[in-house]
Amino acid sequence: MKYQMNGLDAEAVKKSREKHGSNQLTPVEAESFWDKLKGNFEDPIIKILIVALGINLLFFFLGHTEWYESLGIAIAVLLATCVATWSEYTNEESFQKLQEDASKIKCKVFREGLIQEIFIDDIVVGDLVLLQCGDKIPADGKLLEGSLKVDQASLTGEAKEINKQAVPKNFREDKRDTDLSNPYDVYRGTVVVSGEGILKVEVVGDKTFYGNLAQEMQVDDRESPLKVKLGALAEGISKFGYIGGVFIALSFMFKKIVIDNGFDMGNISLYLSNWQNPVNDLVTAVILAIVIIVVAVPEGLPMMIAMVLSLNMRKLLKDNILVRKLIGIETAGSLNILFSDKTGTITKGQLEVVTFIGGENSEYSTFDEIPKGLGNLLNLSLRKNTNALIKEAEKGCDLQVIGGNITERALLHFVSCSDRKETEIEVVKTIPFSSEKKYSAAEIKGEKNLTLIKGAPEKILDKCAYYYDENGNKEKLKHGKALEEKMDELAQKAIRVIAIATTEETLEEDANFKEMTLVGIMGIRDDLRLESASAIKEAMDAGIQVVMITGDRKETAMAIAKDAGLLRRKEDLIFTSQEIQQLTDEDLKALLPNIRVIARALPTDKSRLVKIAQELDLVVGMTGDGVNDAPALKRADVGFAMGSGTEVAKEAGDIVVLDDNFLSITKSVLYGRTIFHSIRKFIVYQLTVNVAAILIAFLGPFIGVDLPLSMTQMLWVNLVMDTLAALAFGGEAALKKYMKEAPKRRSESIINKDMWSSILINGGFIAAMGIWFLKSSRIKDIFRVGPAGSEDIYFLTGFFAFFIFLNAFNTFNARTTEINLFKNITKNRDFLRVVALIFGVQILFTYFGGEVLRTEGLNLQEWMYVTIMAVLIIPLDLMRKLLRDYVVKPGDANKNLGGAQELLEEIVNTDQEKHVG
Repeated sequence: MKYQMNGLDAEAVKKSREKHGSNQLTPVEAESFWDKLKGNFEDPIIKILIVALGINLLFFFLGHTEWYESLGIAIAVLLATCVATWSEYTNEESFQKLQEDASKIKCKVFREGLIQEIFIDDIVVGDLVLLQCGDKIPADGKLLEGSLKVDQASLTGEAKEINKQAVPKNFREDKRDTDLSNPYDVYRGTVVVSGEGILKVEVVGDKTFYGNLAQEMQVDDRESPLKVKLGALAEGISKFGYIGGVFIALSFMFKKIVIDNGFDMGNISLYLSNWQNPVNDLVTAVILAIVIIVVAVPEGLPMMIAMVLSLNMRKLLKDNILVRKLIGIETAGSLNILFSDKTGTITKGQLEVVTFIGGENSEYSTFDEIPKGLGNLLNLSLRKNTNALIKEAEKGCDLQVIGGNITERALLHFVSCSDRKETEIEVVKTIPFSSEKKYSAAEIKGEKNLTLIKGAPEKILDKCAYYYDENGNKEKLKHGKALEEKMDELAQKAIRVIAIATTEETLEEDANFKEMTLVGIMGIRDDLRLESASAIKEAMDAGIQVVMITGDRKETAMAIAKDAGLLRRKEDLIFTSQEIQQLTDEDLKALLPNIRVIARALPTDKSRLVKIAQELDLVVGMTGDGVNDAPALKRADVGFAMGSGTEVAKEAGDIVVLDDNFLSITKSVLYGRTIFHSIRKFIVYQLTVNVAAILIAFLGPFIGVDLPLSMTQMLWVNLVMDTLAALAFGGEAALKKYMKEAPKRRSESIINKDMWSSILINGGFIAAMGIWFLKSSRIKDIFRVGPAGSEDIYFLTGFFAFFIFLNAFNTFNARTTEINLFKNITKNRDFLRVVALIFGVQILFTYFGGEVLRTEGLNLQEWMYVTIMAVLIIPLDLMRKLLRDYVVKPGDANKNLGGAQELLEEIVNTDQEKHVG
C-alpha cells in the first residue's frame, strides 16, 4: 500500500460527529401537500369551476337554483383536487426516496489503521479519505499527500481541471481559504479527474462550500420530448374544448331565443320581456359550456408520464435500473443503435488471472508456482503500480481488493495471498492508465529504484530488449515471436493479455521508454455472461443495432463477439480504433450499419460514433463507466452509466445500470416501450370519453335534453377519466411482445391510425347510445316514475350510471389492442382494483348521492338493463378489431378514416408541430 495511515478510531469518530455534526446535507425541502393543493387551485379548469360555483351561489341567493347544486360543485372540486394532489404527492415522494436510496455514494477512508469503504454521509471532521481517479470528493479539506487534477464544474460551472497538491508540512492557515483555485484545498461535490491523494476532512455537511450552494442549486428539469408532445396534444384538444364550449353555449341560446320561438319576432320579444326566462337559460348555457370545457380539456395528460414512471420505479429498481433523468427511460424505448462496453456488461466483469507467461515463454497458472526471484518482481510491480488496495484486516487468502479499476483488482488479487510485501519501497511518482497511452507507470525508490510499467502488449513488448529469468536476473529477450504467438492463441480463447515490464529510466509525463525489461505477460479471463447472448438477440430482434466497444485487442474482441452472437453474417464488421480513425465521416456513415465491434477503442471514438449515428437520424444509446466516457454519455440520446463506474459517468448518464448487465439495458428499452404503450392506452381512453361527452352535450339541447348530466356528475366523470384512469393504466405490465416491434421514429405521432379508429368509433358509439337512452320511450319506461317535481329522477340516475359503466367497460377495450381483452390482465392488478373502485363508488353514489349528485337508488331490474346496455361497448370494439385484423388489408389500414379524423388531427398536430418541430 502506498499510504500507511491510522485514521480515527470509533471513539474519535463519535466525538467528532457530536462536535462538528454529520456530513449529511439537509435535503432541499420538497413541496408540501398543502403547497401542491394550493398550486392545483391555480389550474385553469379549477378556476373555471370556481367561477361556476360563484354563479350558482349568486343564482341560489336570487332563488333560481337549489342549494345542493352549489354544495355538489364545491364537494366535487375539493374531491377532484385532493385526489389529484394526493396521487401526485405520494408518487413524487416515492420517486425521490427511491432515487436517494439507490444513489448513495461510498468512499474509501482510513480508520484504526485499516482502509474501509463507507457512505459519504458517515464521514466526520478529521477523517483521512483516499481519493482516486473518478472519485467524487465527499467533504471539504486539505490534501495531505499526493497530487490531483480536479473538475470543479459542479461549483464553478466551468469545465476546467484544477491542479491540487499536498499541503506543505510547515503550512499554517489562520482562516480557511474559500478561494476554489487554492492548490491545497479540495471541495465536496468536485470530481478527481486524475491522480491520487489523501484528504484530511476539515468541514462536513451543510457547512461545506457545496452545502452552502445546495439549497440554491437547480435540478435538471428539462421536459422530455414525449412530455412536450403530450403537453402540445393537451393544448390542441383544450383549444377544441374551449371553442366547442363557447360555440355550444351560443348555439343553445340561439335555439332558446330564436328556434323555440319559431323565428317570430313577436314571440322573441315576449320571451325577452320576461327577464327570468333569458337569465335562467343563460345560466344553463354557461353551465353547459363549463361542462364541455371540464370534460374536453385533458388536464391530466401532461402529468400522465410522471405518474406512469413513478408507479414503475420499484419495478425498475428491482431490475437494477435507476432512472436519473426521465428523458432517459422514455427515449430508451426508441433506441435504434446501442454502443455497449464489453467488460462487466456483456461479460461477467469477474476478471481472473488464469496464466502468467515469463520472458522465456514459461507458463504458470498460480502465483505460488512462479519461482521466487521472478515472483518478487511481479509482486512488486502489481502492488506498487496500481490504484487498487487490499483490505489488510481480512484473514487467510480470501482477501478483499477495493479501489482501482476492475483489471487492477484482478491483477492485485493474483498476488494478494503472497507475504512478499515490499515495505521499504516508496512510490514517488505515478502516471495513471489512460486509453490514449494504454499503460500505467509508477516510479519507486528504496531497495530498488525502478519505473514499473503495465499495459497493452503492443505498447510494451516491442520496446523490451531484456526479460527477467526465473531468478530475477536480466537476460537478452530472445522469445519475442513465441510470446506473440502465445498471445494470439490466448486471444482466440477470449483471454485478455497485459504486459508487465520495468525500466531504470525516471518517470516523465511524456516518457518514451526504451530498452525495457519484460517481467511477463498476464492472461486475464472474463467469461461471457450466461444471459448476454440471449439479451443481445432480444435487442437485435427489437430492431436495435448492437455495437460492442472494447479496449481489448482485435482477436480477443472477435472471440467474445462471436460467443455473444454479435458476429453472425459475413457482412458484419470489426474495426480497431486506428482503422476507424483513418476513415472519413462519410465512409464511416456508409459502413456503420454493418459495424458490430470496435476494438482497442478510445473515449474519443465513442463521441465520434455517437455524432455519426445521430447525423444518420438514429436514436443512440451509449454505455460508459469512466471519467473519459462522460462526454459520450452526455452526447448520446440515452446515456447508460454503469453502477460500478465513476461518479462522473453516473452524473453524465440518464440511466444507471446498477448491476452493469446488458440484460438490464434491454429491460430499460422494454420499460421505455411499456411507458409509451401505457400513455397511448390512457390517451385512447380519455379522448374516447371526450368525444362522447362533447357530442352528447352538443346534440342534447337540440333534441330536448339540456343537461343530461349535472355539473357534479360531470366532475365525477372527469375524475374517472383523469386521475383514476392514469392509475389504472400506469401499472401496465412490461410485455415481451413490445420487444418484437420496430423502434419508434423520432417524429412519430403519439396517436396512430388504429388509435384514431378506436377513439372515433367507440366515442361515437357512446354518444349514440347516450342519445338513444335519453330519447327512447322504451328505455324511459324501464325506470320508475319519481315523485312530483322530479318525475325523471330514476331515469336520469340510470343514465348517469349507464354513462359511467359504459366508460368503465371501455377501459378493457383501451387496455389492449388484442382481441382477447383479458390477456395479461392479472399482471396489472391495480387496473382491476381501479375499475372495481369505479363500479363500487358509482353504485354508492347512486344510493347515497341524493340531491347533491341528483341520484336515487335503482332496483335490481333497472341495474340489469343499465349493465347490459353498457357492456355492449365490448362486442362493438371486438368487431372493430376483427375487421382491422381480418378484413381491412394492412395497406388500407393506414388510409384516411374520414373528415372527422382529419379535423381532429389538424387541430392536434398543428399544436404538436409548434412545440416539437
